[in-house]
Amino acid sequence: QVELVESGGGLVQPGGSLRLSCVASGSIFNFLALAWYRQGVGNQRELVGSITAGGETNYADSVKGRFTISRDNAKNTVYLQMNSLIPEDTAVYYCKGSYSWVAREYWGQGTQVTVSP
Repeated sequence: QVELVESGGGLVQPGGSLRLSCVASGSIFNFLALAWYRQGVGNQRELVGSITAGGETNYADSVKGRFTISRDNAKNTVYLQMNSLIPEDTAVYYCKGSYSWVAREYWGQGTQVTVSP
């Protein structure tokens, strides 16, 4: 059973930065494709970006150039570096993992990010 635990959320002023972490346990981490999603109040959950097992990344247009996803396979951890934050980035951020050979997704519990003066 794969377990994902996010951390690093908090309150930050516009223009500030945060780095979220997602630690995976019970997984063959090197083979996990990982993604970050977010859900603001009253909004649907949306994809922020993803990173393949091989390290290829993709980002939503709304965060391109501001957010960076990386992974450290030695630490079973995926990161979301968020720079130049704006109030519209306020949301609960979730980590998702999946294997290519299994039709199943694993989700973390989420971490709150609030961007406010």
